[in-house]
Amino acid sequence: MIYDFTADDVFEMAEELERNGAKFYGDAAQNADNPEYKKLLVGLAEMEVEHEKTFVNLRSQLSGNEKALTAFDPQNESALYLKVLADTKVFFEKKIDFSSMKSVLKAAILAEKDSIVFYLGMKEMVPEQYGKDKLDKIIEEEMDHIKILSKELVALKNQ
Repeated sequence: MIYDFTADDVFEMAEELERNGAKFYGDAAQNADNPEYKKLLVGLAEMEVEHEKTFVNLRSQLSGNEKALTAFDPQNESALYLKVLADTKVFFEKKIDFSSMKSVLKAAILAEKDSIVFYLGMKEMVPEQYGKDKLDKIIEEEMDHIKILSKELVALKNQ
């Protein structure tokens, strides 16, 4: 099937990735023995939930064309395809070492970098008339995640 993606499609994936990220941080928090690390990880999970809400809000503001179906898809296969992409490309199905905060932060930074590469690739598959320019907000949010995580990793190294 030839399929042009829309900004709506990518925001839908972004919401799924944020849910996956919240689960990742929640799992890491459950494995953390240090109360300070546990608090940080719970905060990061909450941040992912807030980012999902941001993406839901941004998605609701898309124009009709940015949400338009671009192919005949009576079985809704494109939505399933997008969910699989979101579930397997960043946080999901990766072996994560939860044994140290340093390992968790490094894995999180790598996942955020992977998500940026993923969104940049998806952006190339969204024609201008379907909201390509709207995807920059997702990429900016992910770059902010990297800044926060990197700051935490540096602080951890300085302890």
